[in-house]
Amino acid sequence: MQHQLGEETASHAPRPASKFKKDYYGGALLIVVGLAAVYAGVGYRVGELAHMGPGFFPVALGALLALTGLLIAVSARGDKSGGGASEEAASHGHPGGMPDLRGGICIILGILAFLLFGEYGGLLPATFAIVFISALGDRDNTLTEALLLSLAMCFIAVVVFWWALKLQLPLFQWGG
Repeated sequence: MQHQLGEETASHAPRPASKFKKDYYGGALLIVVGLAAVYAGVGYRVGELAHMGPGFFPVALGALLALTGLLIAVSARGDKSGGGASEEAASHGHPGGMPDLRGGICIILGILAFLLFGEYGGLLPATFAIVFISALGDRDNTLTEALLLSLAMCFIAVVVFWWALKLQLPLFQWGG
């Protein structure tokens, strides 16, 4: 009787989610989305690097996305360790393996802040807001690290988007 009870409870215990499957399926999803972007972009004039057409960016971005997905899927096949400490790290110590929603919420709030500040504040406030708020989604980041990262990304945004690419978004503006 005791032996049967032990088997019954063991069969109803939740199985740990395998990191292998998550990474493998995530990589496969990136490959599918990347190839779909390449397929859609080829329908436009792609052009070449010196004279880019409207399809160049979707094709290039889709190809990079598919390549990244391939690398993730290949690395998942080689790493078959699952459960244990990696599962505990993924749940950040929450009881019952509940996911940590802080990162996702901060990223969504960062995007909304970028839209708001991009419309009413300009490139620098929008860049600072998205990077600072999104960086706070990582529990390992401090306010100082988020601030320094945001300032560095503002500098990069000015150099790349405002100066080099001549993006038609002012650095600062008041109102819409």
